[in-house]
Amino acid sequence: MKRYLFFFTISLVCSLAALAQSAPEKPPTPLDQTLITSEKEFIAAAKKGDVGFFKRTLTADFSFVGFDGQLGERQDMIDGFSDGGVDLLAYDMKVVSVSDGVAIVTYDVVLRVPPAEDQGPPPRYQHFSTTWVKQGDAWKMKFQQMTVSHWGDW
Repeated sequence: MKRYLFFFTISLVCSLAALAQSAPEKPPTPLDQTLITSEKEFIAAAKKGDVGFFKRTLTADFSFVGFDGQLGERQDMIDGFSDGGVDLLAYDMKVVSVSDGVAIVTYDVVLRVPPAEDQGPPPRYQHFSTTWVKQGDAWKMKFQQMTVSHWGDW
């Protein structure tokens, strides 16, 4: 009898945990949709080497921290992505509103590099966080941090 009670209790706890996790997510707000779209446009621009996008979208004082911990500036980002070919698979995007006109988009990334080039950095699994600021009617990238999620996964 004790054995059945134990298994019943475990089943009940697991069922309650599953129900708690399956709560519906709130629908994205217009701000969420705007910034997720903007972040996806950044990813597309990195893939194509769209220098015009970066010149329009990065603030004059834009800075970033690369996966290696090095601080870079606006021109470093433009130069780094000008050749294109960066294949980022982004998932689990979330928007955190900081204040009026400031928000952070955070998400995970799989950096897909062809096998012949996949011999070292950059790490394949990363986490990106981008701070967006509203200047006039447009959202601009102010800061971005790329953080390695799994060291050794090249």
